[in-house]
Amino acid sequence: MKKILTTTLLCAIGMFSFAQTKIGIKAGVTLPTMSSHSTAEIFDGPSEYNFKSNTSFYIGGTIDFPISKSFAIQPGLTLTGKGGKTKIFESNFEPNNLITFQGTYKLSTMYLEVPVNAVFNFDLGTGKIFFGAGPYYAIAISGEEKRSGMATSGSITTISSKQDLEFGSNKDYKRGDFGLNFLAGYQLKSGFNIHAGYGLGLTSIDTDGFDETSLKNRVFSVGLGFSF
Repeated sequence: MKKILTTTLLCAIGMFSFAQTKIGIKAGVTLPTMSSHSTAEIFDGPSEYNFKSNTSFYIGGTIDFPISKSFAIQPGLTLTGKGGKTKIFESNFEPNNLITFQGTYKLSTMYLEVPVNAVFNFDLGTGKIFFGAGPYYAIAISGEEKRSGMATSGSITTISSKQDLEFGSNKDYKRGDFGLNFLAGYQLKSGFNIHAGYGLGLTSIDTDGFDETSLKNRVFSVGLGFSF
């Protein structure tokens, strides 16, 4: 009898939790940049690259598992654009065949990201305000780098190049990215919401090939969503 009552109670709790679960969709614009710090002695350029933001996009979904009326655990899956752009100066240091390049380096990457956020919400006006934070892990699925500027080797030549990136421990960049998410927004009773977020990468994606520079993703985003 006790087993039957326990099983019935667990099923009831599970059904209640499932009934309270909400699925959300979201999409918007990302303004990614990168934090850099070099551990090498660099003679032909800055020891820290001053990355500016690109413009990209994100699209994804979330599932809210409510713990209480004002608190929920929110895992998700998001396709998000990251990267950045910076000024660079390169030289081959060969006096008899000195080649220098000065211009812009632009990195554009696309990640499949899995965040798990703790989200708080409070009633406000005709809806509710929400904010939260939590860890994320992302896997790079595509990437591209562009160089454009002036090359000097006896004469000045304008150069513009583009190539796809390879990801892995011995490739251009590491495939994995781990960090923290921060989010905030406002949701109407209808389910529509406007939100903003910030992704703080905690691990370097560089494989010591970019002048032994530590490169960490930084992503600001803003968008719209709907909760079912």
